[in-house]
Amino acid sequence: MTESRISPRIEVEAYADAEEAAQAAAVAIADWLAAGLSENERASFVATGGRSPGPVYDLLATLPLPWEQVAVTLSDERWVPPSSPDSNEKLVRDRLLTGEAAGARLVPLWSDAATPADAADAAEATVADLLPFDVVLLGMGDDGHFASLFPGNPSLDYGLDPDSGALVIPAPRGEPAPPQDRISLTLHALTKTYLIVILISGETKRRIVEERDDLPIHALFRAAGDTPVRVIWSP
Repeated sequence: MTESRISPRIEVEAYADAEEAAQAAAVAIADWLAAGLSENERASFVATGGRSPGPVYDLLATLPLPWEQVAVTLSDERWVPPSSPDSNEKLVRDRLLTGEAAGARLVPLWSDAATPADAADAAEATVADLLPFDVVLLGMGDDGHFASLFPGNPSLDYGLDPDSGALVIPAPRGEPAPPQDRISLTLHALTKTYLIVILISGETKRRIVEERDDLPIHALFRAAGDTPVRVIWSP
């Protein structure tokens, strides 16, 4: 592993390949959950969707933690039922909540509410009960978005407002993104944690985290304050 600095507090940890990066992320998450459970009866973990985290979940599902004491929620969710292959909830159920981790409690964002806004309102209280999170895992898109806080989306300014007080918001589909309605945790929610792990790959994303301070991910870096942020990167 090598490191390069984004800010005085945040460095990019560079790993040789995606397998090593997934291993590093899984170890970081497991260690912080274990530390939290050594001091409290419950711990909470914010999982994310996309292509990158699946191998992390596979590894976590093999670890003998007291998973029945861990609540898992999501950074964001597409407005699709949990049976859909596009569902982040389905990804977490299939890849994380199995094996050793089968006993963890899932706190979904999707519900049978009439609209994403109604679902976000319903999820507000259940997410609040998990705060502060022990660990937040995030990915990042080629446009610098995290969770469902997309550049150009009408919900972006509110979602990135650290003083909004909101924890869960709807992110409407549109141009430039996303192509589906979504529900997202806000910056205000995601920074209420003891550790943030950001898992990324490819040179484009590395340049974004090192150089593009106009994009949403840098709002997260700025708002994190003293919270540790580990950016785990592979080619």
